[in-house]
Formats: sequence, C-alpha cells, structure tokens
Amino acid sequence: MKTIITTPNAPAPIGPYNQAVLKNGMLYASGQIAINPETSELVLDDIKTETKQVMENINAILKEANMTFEDIIKTSIFISDMHNFADINEVYGQYFDEATAPARETVEVANLPKFVNVEISFIASK
Repeated sequence: MKTIITTPNAPAPIGPYNQAVLKNGMLYASGQIAINPETSELVLDDIKTETKQVMENINAILKEANMTFEDIIKTSIFISDMHNFADINEVYGQYFDEATAPARETVEVANLPKFVNVEISFIASK
C-alpha cells in the first residue's frame, strides 16, 4: 500500500501527480521548483534564491513524511544552464552533511517546467 504525502507548505501539483509517495519506508518525491507555496509565485530573483526555495520546498515534504535531509539517499538535479552549477551546489550543500550526503546526478536540460532554472527530485528512506 502506498501513502500519498501532501503538504500546503510545498507547491501544489500542477498536473496529475502528487508531491510525494511513501511505500515500504521509501519516499519518492516529485521534482520541486522554486514556487513559493504561500503565494504560488515563482521565486526567480537569482539562482541562489531560486535554489533555496527549491530546498525549502523539499524540506516541507520531508517534514510532512517525518523525515529529514539525512534520510535522503538520492537526488536528481536538473538545471537549464551548467554555468549555474557552482551557485546551485553552494546552496544545495548547506542542507547536507558532506560525509553523509546522498548520491546525486546533475543534468543540464533544454527546458524545465515554467522555464525555471533548477528542479530537484529525491528519494528518501527511513
């Protein structure tokens, strides 16, 4: 049996999907972009601010599932411009202990939903 994880503290889905699904102790989260859940507006001031909003959206989903960043075992980062990698990585790194950070891939893509600059999905396990 799967459990749907949803919180008003992260952006509502904009299609036929859920914020996250919990099954057998594994949390599979949909990609998060920089939508402020309070205003439903994109946060695109600069790449660091955008990445921080993405990470805070991830944090809200983790909290709803009674998990933390320490429980994340894999992330996928999609970026529209690899030149932003260092700034994205700097903000991303503030949420993890480097010694126990999750596995990860970072991929440059042509476009992302709503034409944002970064999207991050994750898998966590308790």
